[in-house]
Amino acid sequence: MVEWPRGRLDFSAGCVVMGVLNVTPDSFSDGGQFLDTDRAIEHGLQMAADGAAIIDVGAESTRPGAKSVSAEEQIKRVVPVIEALAQKVDVPISIDAKTQEVAQAALEIGAAMINDITALSDERTGELAAEQQVPVVLMHMLGEPSTMQIEPKYKDVVSEVRQFLLKRAKRAEQFGIERSRIFIDPGIGFGKTLEHNLLLLRNIDKFVATDYRVLVGTSRKSFIGKMTGKESPTDRIFGTAASVALCVAEGVSIVRVHDVAEMVEVVKVANAIISAGSGFALRQKK
Repeated sequence: MVEWPRGRLDFSAGCVVMGVLNVTPDSFSDGGQFLDTDRAIEHGLQMAADGAAIIDVGAESTRPGAKSVSAEEQIKRVVPVIEALAQKVDVPISIDAKTQEVAQAALEIGAAMINDITALSDERTGELAAEQQVPVVLMHMLGEPSTMQIEPKYKDVVSEVRQFLLKRAKRAEQFGIERSRIFIDPGIGFGKTLEHNLLLLRNIDKFVATDYRVLVGTSRKSFIGKMTGKESPTDRIFGTAASVALCVAEGVSIVRVHDVAEMVEVVKVANAIISAGSGFALRQKK
């Protein structure tokens, strides 16, 4: 169990699901689909009903080649959505943001955690998280979204990504963020080739072994399409499910997904299999 003044996450059953809510016109999978405020709120409510333990709201696309969006525009997009959802759902709302201005605006109207693809490169965000006593997700990314997929190279991708995240996690602790509220994310697809992504997933246990809780986002990503031949992101649900099940088996705490209802089922079954023999699965049926 991870608790903080404005929320809680229960990991007693194992891995939990974070639902993706992109309030953007250009995200790789669902760009424009939930740019309308009412549709975004409706989708967030549905994700909560489908079993999402967290709803992650973002207003800036981080797909390969994406351009930056001003803090003012991001705030304009997310504030009405987060404000409405925070009043209607019991699960924590996460703000997917890389600047302190956006994170603060979201926290002020109901967000309960920060998901930062730059791992607190804006140190003011780290100070804000410590002051507000909220959890943070620290992700690895090679460069910026606009350039990250231009010939990404590593000598040892697993070691380099792991060391980067450990360094940023220690820095987060120095800001005053409690260790239990720090999640690390290897950044699948963020400046990685197909081989890099597979190596990170094959060795995800090395990240779990750091004793920081791990979040992984593979949902609908292009590396799955390269292996399955599925060009449309929405057709990658089964490939996503395979990667999600693997992550659950290896001890990942949170999987970040678009298809919440389907992946909640995958996670429930995987959690139950892992817990078989402990009596947990039987207790859950009562």
